[in-house]
Amino acid sequence: MDSVQPVLRVLGRVLMGFSLAYLVPLAWSIGATEGTHAPVWALGFLATLLAGWALGWSVRRHNRELKPRDGFLLVTLAWVVLPACAAVPMMWTVPGIDWADAYFESMSALTATGATALTGLDRLPLSVNIWRCFLQYIGGLGIILLVIAVLPLLGLGGMQLYRAETPGPLKDDKLTPRIAETARGLWTMYFLFSGACLLAYRLAGMDWPDAFMHMCTTMALGGFSSHDASLAHFESPLIEGVAIVFMTLAGISFLRYFAVWHTRSLGALRRDTEIKAYLLVLLSATLVISFLLLAQGVHDDLPAAVRAAAFHVVSLGTTTGHVAADYTLWPAFAPVLMILLGCFATCAGSTGGGIKMVRLVLLLKLARRELVRIIHPRVVNPVTLGGATVPASVLAAVMAFMLIYGASIMGLTLVLLLSGLDLVTGFSAVVVCLNNIGPGLGEVGPIGHFGVLNDFQVSVLSFAMLLGRLELMTVLVLFMPRFWRK
Repeated sequence: MDSVQPVLRVLGRVLMGFSLAYLVPLAWSIGATEGTHAPVWALGFLATLLAGWALGWSVRRHNRELKPRDGFLLVTLAWVVLPACAAVPMMWTVPGIDWADAYFESMSALTATGATALTGLDRLPLSVNIWRCFLQYIGGLGIILLVIAVLPLLGLGGMQLYRAETPGPLKDDKLTPRIAETARGLWTMYFLFSGACLLAYRLAGMDWPDAFMHMCTTMALGGFSSHDASLAHFESPLIEGVAIVFMTLAGISFLRYFAVWHTRSLGALRRDTEIKAYLLVLLSATLVISFLLLAQGVHDDLPAAVRAAAFHVVSLGTTTGHVAADYTLWPAFAPVLMILLGCFATCAGSTGGGIKMVRLVLLLKLARRELVRIIHPRVVNPVTLGGATVPASVLAAVMAFMLIYGASIMGLTLVLLLSGLDLVTGFSAVVVCLNNIGPGLGEVGPIGHFGVLNDFQVSVLSFAMLLGRLELMTVLVLFMPRFWRK
């Protein structure tokens, strides 16, 4: 591979941009008259800004155009380095936390996973909870999208970064001729929905700090909270209703919202096969679990059962991870089904994790085609999506992705089992981290936390979150010797 200095040059600019994030907890710290941790955030801002400047200055002579392979390296480096930078202030502000847990917490935030290694969230300083939740907001749509909106202005290309960062198999689905315009359009949609979500939470009864933090984690489909009990702390059907609405909206591709904005027509939403499947799956699962909760006596009336089922189906299905009840006490079918939904339900181009609904739709269509071919060997039956034939290269990529996805789950689970974890905790921890869901089962369930795991185990799960956020291929391609050859 060519010299990595141009990649490091851009990484320096990413760090300089990321340094601005420290100003958010700094502002809340000063505004809340908290004061005690304001120097930490100010120092974090200056240190990250200077580190980024120094890195860029040291390789300033290497300013060639980034190549596609550079994009994969830059994205992966950014998602390894930024959590490390974000973890440092936690070492100074969270009592008793070690480096492995701090890095895990930051990785969980920036990947919008929502798996926490902390307890006593209600007692943490406001600025610390603001930091955790705001990191999820940044990571929700992808820190690299911020960069590619700016890079063209600096004379650097961004298309290769967009391809590496954007979730889903159909990565060439651009809505504007220039990638920077698309990136800015996506962030515009993100900000508009965020403003509506913030106001909705405030009107539903949250104070401004809680409304801001839960807006960040809801729109990012991250699931962090400022309370150990998550949204169960509020005991409010109205707040849960707001969460359901905006989690559902955030699980749909922001490219589709941008298309609606661009065309002033809802046709882009109505015609989308993936969105129809997404909504149908969430609705069907809600009905099934509602009747299960009634039949098993978990709830005595239908409205309470529907409320509990709808909230948790949407929360786990969209990989958010907000919690309003201990669903591990429900019949085992319910939590397993909801975590399974989190593996595939969200749409490509949303802030959610998992394999994405479009991949599942393509796999089902491919399986149906092969079954038809068994009956009619000579039939011409191409796989279509939205009325267009899906290229064989896309189908091959989906099949390869699913093979690596399954192998990653099994391999990482075996590593955790070898380290001493029980099967339920180990397997569910890998599934929820690789799919960026959040709470799992066993020791890492909705009333548990990942802080009970040892440093090696949380490090493995940090890697799983990185793999899931960058959809496996972007990271694993770096381990191929061929990648590093010219």
